[in-house]
Amino acid sequence: MFRLRHIEIHGHVIAYRLAGEGETILLIHGMAGSSRTWRDVMPGLAAHGRVLAPDLLGHGASGKAATDYSLGAHASMLRDLMDRLGIDRATVVGHSLGGGVAMQLAYQYPDRCDRLVLVSSGGLGREVSMILRALSLPGAELVLPILTPAFVRRAGNALSAWLWDRGIRSGRLAEMWRAYASLGDSETRRAFFRTLRAVVGPGGQEVSASDRLYLTEVMPTLIVWGAADPIIPVDHARAAHAAMPGSRLEIFEGVGHFPQTEAPSRFVEVVSDFVDATPPSAQRARSWLT
Repeated sequence: MFRLRHIEIHGHVIAYRLAGEGETILLIHGMAGSSRTWRDVMPGLAAHGRVLAPDLLGHGASGKAATDYSLGAHASMLRDLMDRLGIDRATVVGHSLGGGVAMQLAYQYPDRCDRLVLVSSGGLGREVSMILRALSLPGAELVLPILTPAFVRRAGNALSAWLWDRGIRSGRLAEMWRAYASLGDSETRRAFFRTLRAVVGPGGQEVSASDRLYLTEVMPTLIVWGAADPIIPVDHARAAHAAMPGSRLEIFEGVGHFPQTEAPSRFVEVVSDFVDATPPSAQRARSWLT
């Protein structure tokens, strides 16, 4: 149902998954992730509309050219993907890095966004895990290959398959392992560092939407966060909710950085209810400035 497809945009291959009918829900994954992160929630969401889940440039099965990996560049590529697929507007759902991309997409192209859903989102505060801060340091790209040797990746993949076959599953650990294993590929690793350093430095997150959150007063917004998130603290969710007039906040107790894989049923229920209960934004191009 959600087979991986490919399209070429501006000379870059973009991989994506698409299924369902009706209003579009655009799912944007996080750093070192791919559209696979949504696999547990795509069928449920597709019961409420058309679901589009791309692999961002530099991630998954998409191209990994030495190019611009800023939030604005990702947002523009997603706008162009929507154009190529004949999709005018969408409810934009972004996880982690994808939350920053989602906010940038809503800011650059408000006429393309019906609603905004931020899931454990970046861009809402300075704090971020020490691991990501350390990886942003100069020279980290020389160390990471040593930390992702092929024999470890092979053993980890075999163990993951063994556990899966026996019904022993953890959405959080599975996502973390896939992110780690993907960095064994040199092209993916290069794109990862370009992406990371566009938003994170040794002192923490370096890109913030805080000065523009008031603009969501005219954009229906849902914030979803895991109370036990070790990557981006849940305090960011509460602060963003306070700064976003009319926003809705859902905190998942006992859940970490991946609500969509750690609590997929609740995630589908919350997002579907939000889409069904809120009318799409009437925002149009450039009206932020009027």
